[in-house]
Order: sequence, then C-alpha cells, then structure tokens
Amino acid sequence: MSRYFNIAVWEYDFYAPHWLWALILVPVVFVTYFYLHRKSSGHLRFSRGENEQQELGTSWVRYFRWGITTSLALSMSCMLIAFARPFHPAFDPPRIDYKNGIDIILSIDVSGSMLAQDFQPNRLEVAKSVAQDFVDTRKGDRVGLVAYEGEAYTACPATLDYPMLKKQIADLQPGNLEPGTAIGNGLGVAVTRLRSDSLKSKVIILLTDGSNNAGTIEPLEAAQLAKNKKCRVYTIGVGSNGMAPTPVLTPNGISYENLPVDIDEGTLRDIAEETGGKYFRATDEKSLETIYKDIDKLEKRKMEDMHFGAEPPVTIMPFLLWSLIFLLSAWLLKSLKFKLDD
Repeated sequence: MSRYFNIAVWEYDFYAPHWLWALILVPVVFVTYFYLHRKSSGHLRFSRGENEQQELGTSWVRYFRWGITTSLALSMSCMLIAFARPFHPAFDPPRIDYKNGIDIILSIDVSGSMLAQDFQPNRLEVAKSVAQDFVDTRKGDRVGLVAYEGEAYTACPATLDYPMLKKQIADLQPGNLEPGTAIGNGLGVAVTRLRSDSLKSKVIILLTDGSNNAGTIEPLEAAQLAKNKKCRVYTIGVGSNGMAPTPVLTPNGISYENLPVDIDEGTLRDIAEETGGKYFRATDEKSLETIYKDIDKLEKRKMEDMHFGAEPPVTIMPFLLWSLIFLLSAWLLKSLKFKLDD
C-alpha cells in the first residue's frame, strides 16, 4: 500500500523533468499572495460570547491561514511533479515467461564424416544424444529438425511432440542423401520451417563438422535469409583439434584413417555474426553439452533484454493522491473552521 503514497521525489526519475522548474513559482506565488493580503481580515465562526471571542484573539486565524495556504502550495507542487511524469528506475517487472513464442530448429549435419571417432562412439551419436537432452529441457517451445548431407530435408517440423521429435533425432543416419556437406541448404531449409515474423524469438542451431562443398545455396546467402526473417543462428563446429579417425570408402569397404579435422570456422562465424547469433567449437562431448546450455542462457538473456528494454511505467498516482489530499485539507480548514474575507 505504501507505494501508492510514496512521494519521495529523490527515488524517482522523470520523463518530462522541465516541469520541475515550475516548482520555483510555487513559493513565489504564495509569498506574493501573503504580501498582498497580509492585512486582510476574516470572520471566525464562534458560537460563544463576545468576551470569549476576544480572549481567543486573532493569532489562530493567522495560523489557520498559513495551514490553508501551505496545503494549497503542497497540492500544486504534487500536481506539477505529476506533470513531470515520474517513474521508478528500478521497477519490478512481471515475471518473464521464456517459453511463449519461441521456435527452435535443429539443423544437424549427418554426412559420413560425422562418423569420425574423435567423439565416443562417434560425432553423430554424441550430437544426437546431446540434442535429445536439449529437447528435454524445453517447456512449451516448438522444436523442429532438419538433416543435411549434400542436400537437406525436414526430418521433423517444429512441434511440441517431443517424444516424436526425439525419435526422429535417434533415427538420423548418414547415407540417405547425396554425399557432401551442404551447409547453405541445411540452413536454408531450416529458415523455411520457421513461423511468422511476429514471433518474439526464432532460433536455428546449425551443427556441422566440415566445410560447405555441395548444395544449391551458399551459406552466407542462407544467413541473409535468416536475417531477413529475424532469426538468430547459433553455429557449432564439431571435431577435435588436429587429426581424427575418419571413415573412408575404399575398394574393400569402409576403413578408418587419421585425417585432419577440417571445419570452415570462418564461414560458421560469419553466419552467426550476420544473424546476431554466436559461433561455438565443440571438441568433445562435454564441451558440446556446455554449448547447448550456453545457447539456452543466451536466448533467455535476449528475451530479458527485449523485456527490460521497455520503458518503466509512469508513476503519477501517488502524487495525484497527495495533491487531492492537500487540496481537501485546505478546503476543510477553510469551509469548516473559517470563512476568510479577502
């Protein structure tokens, strides 16, 4: 209740502070009024005899006159402060509901190199496991899945059916599409799966272990499409530093050879920067888990920034209430006790 009567001016900031200069006029107006009417007389409503009236004297009239005038001055001051549009700089906002209006598309590279064994048992299985854990943390967000090799397809549209989505993630395997790594297509298809531009937050998490070497759209072109749709893209490069046991097709079948890890980090970083996201490098399972947690924190912070970016509400009610209280006090003093003749 006290906040409705708080007129501690020093606790407020003001949207229209120029009105505060008018407070200088308040004492000027009332001092002038007293100077011009310092000899005016009044009639006291008093029901007793003349002797008792004379004993009372005139000093009480002066005190009540000061009380009336002071109340009017305070009422005017509160009204002028209200015109200055006060607000609390550290206002207490309503609780932020992070879950409403968020679309998240996971775009996962399922090319043959994702079977490299620098992650155990391999990059793809770890990426799938961590993605499923990430889905388990969602509460009310629509999450979809895009898979890509040399081309891309929608494995699951954005949905709230998390068990079905996790099954689609578990079923991801290489070899069902044209070979290669089409990062641009993987991002472009993910952009098409997002809903309208009116959503507060749209996110794509793009994961790959290589460089763009296939597809019909360049990665930075797809990044521009994401930017136009006001979507942030978080990119993740998966692979240890140096060499990694990588599957290679030979005349005798699949064999594993130690090959250099080749991730186009420059392009992934450019995609993230173009869309307001961030690039991450995962060199093991633990770091990949941490990356998904960091993305979750970043996205919540984005929503907080949008929330707190709104201006604090104007808080004029306490000043209007006190202005009315002082005005009523002046009226009561004048109407119930004295009738002053100017």
